[in-house]
Amino acid sequence: MKRVSEFVASRLIAGVLIVTPIYLAVLLLLKAMKSLTIVVRPLLKLLPESLHAEQALSLTVVLIACFLIGLMVRTRPGQRVWERIERALFQRIPGYEIFRSFTRRLAGQTQDEAWTPAMAEIQDGLVPAFIIEELEGGLVTIFVPSAPTPFAGDIYVLSRDRVYPLDVPFTQAIKAVSRWGSGSKYLVAAMKRRKAE
Repeated sequence: MKRVSEFVASRLIAGVLIVTPIYLAVLLLLKAMKSLTIVVRPLLKLLPESLHAEQALSLTVVLIACFLIGLMVRTRPGQRVWERIERALFQRIPGYEIFRSFTRRLAGQTQDEAWTPAMAEIQDGLVPAFIIEELEGGLVTIFVPSAPTPFAGDIYVLSRDRVYPLDVPFTQAIKAVSRWGSGSKYLVAAMKRRKAE
């Protein structure tokens, strides 16, 4: 019974972690569109009567604003402003750093140590894992995801000699987990190559 409850709880948490950001993003988008209807009403008077679509015009304005913000953040001054906002606000939210590192890894935008694919020796076997942090004294914090949901799992602190960083794309490691281990042969091959070096 305990295994069933753990199974249900871990899958529920994984689903919440996936659905919540999408739900919040949609809510924010709808709220922004609703707020912009006041702004777009005068513009609608310029359009033919048959094209009166407040929501479509509001959505277009929101998407243009998102594009311009994304464009601005790609500049040096915009990057500096974003980093200040991030330090002052977002980094105070628990788990933000790890989530940001995870999403950057998923998008292929970072090469920092957090979320480095690895194989770890746990009990008598090897498990796909991700290195989260290097600790003093030769220890490593790893995250071992649950199959098939890579967003839920267990955290271990192991000695460095039991963790093998892999030279594989982050997405390949995620795929192996989400496919119940199918594709792990590439992870094991990468581990053997690393050991041979």
